[in-house]
Amino acid sequence: MGVTLENVTKRFRSPDGEISAVVAVDDVSLEIRDGEMVTLLGPSGCGKTTTLRIIAGFEMPDAGRVLISGKDVTDRPPNKRDTAMVFQSYAIFPHLSVFENVAFGLRLRKAAQAEVDERVSRMLDLVGLSDMARRSPDQLSGGQQQRVALARAIVNKPAVLLFDEPLSNLDAKLREQMRLEIRRIQQTLGITSVYVTHDQAEAMSLSDRIVIMNQGSIAQAGTPSEIYNRPIDRFVAEFVGRANFVDATVVGGAEGGMVIDVHGRMAQIPNTRCQYPEGTRVELVVRPETVKLFRSDSRCASPMCFAGRVTRVVYMGSVAEYDIDVDGTSLLAVVASPAEHGLFNVGEEVQVGFAVNVAHPLVVR
Repeated sequence: MGVTLENVTKRFRSPDGEISAVVAVDDVSLEIRDGEMVTLLGPSGCGKTTTLRIIAGFEMPDAGRVLISGKDVTDRPPNKRDTAMVFQSYAIFPHLSVFENVAFGLRLRKAAQAEVDERVSRMLDLVGLSDMARRSPDQLSGGQQQRVALARAIVNKPAVLLFDEPLSNLDAKLREQMRLEIRRIQQTLGITSVYVTHDQAEAMSLSDRIVIMNQGSIAQAGTPSEIYNRPIDRFVAEFVGRANFVDATVVGGAEGGMVIDVHGRMAQIPNTRCQYPEGTRVELVVRPETVKLFRSDSRCASPMCFAGRVTRVVYMGSVAEYDIDVDGTSLLAVVASPAEHGLFNVGEEVQVGFAVNVAHPLVVR
């Protein structure tokens, strides 16, 4: 295994030295495979950054163990863990050139000059900064400075690469470019990586697996597709992307699925992992991009179809967002290519539908 957390718990002390009742990390167990990119995602205060700092050795857990490459490193300081961190603030040295920033760790280890030249040159080439080796940091853009920080982190060939919200100081377009670069470099090197962010788009585009954290615990861990399409509860469904919640009742079972009643319409949800007994109240998680809109005088092609009225329109170029009132329940629909199909208007009567195979049932608690 790359990284293993076994029942890790962390409480912080108050200024007077008393242990706080708030548990920052609560009995977290997680296995990160060698070469895997795992993102810790969650709201502020959920424990994701504390978990990362425990892996790095900047925080000591009150209970549990941390293993890296199969070795217990729980009590080891950061410099004895074979990890490297890429920080939000870049943390590069302003008085050193790009080359010397990247070479810093190698020089601490007293590497020979030939090795320094070879490895630093290779890393700068990997991050696309070969022609900027002699520049000072104040001559670089924010994205270029973050590339220097990344090259410095990987030049020593750590077993585990840690990212603490490294792109949050960059503008939106540069963030998109950099997350693609980080993923490319991580896959090129095959390095085990743990990435902390509150940005869902980053998590979805970067990760082999996403770990959703809430109140110090792991709410759900899975591939981006599993997290998005099969959320384990309402918290995950609402936190990752946007979701409609449609009330339904289980009325029977069927091979490979369930039969449900959705406002008087019967439908079978196929191939669901959830098998609930008859009479169970559920909420169907229906993502806005799967909701289809039809003119009131046209044929609705969706299995689940209801009459509704448009209450809000937001035109965003490539998509249009609509709020649809269906018997007092508001549904959000995100429709692609509005210029091609034409916009609906506020107050317009429409038909709104969705396919049951894209709906995911959650038990109402």
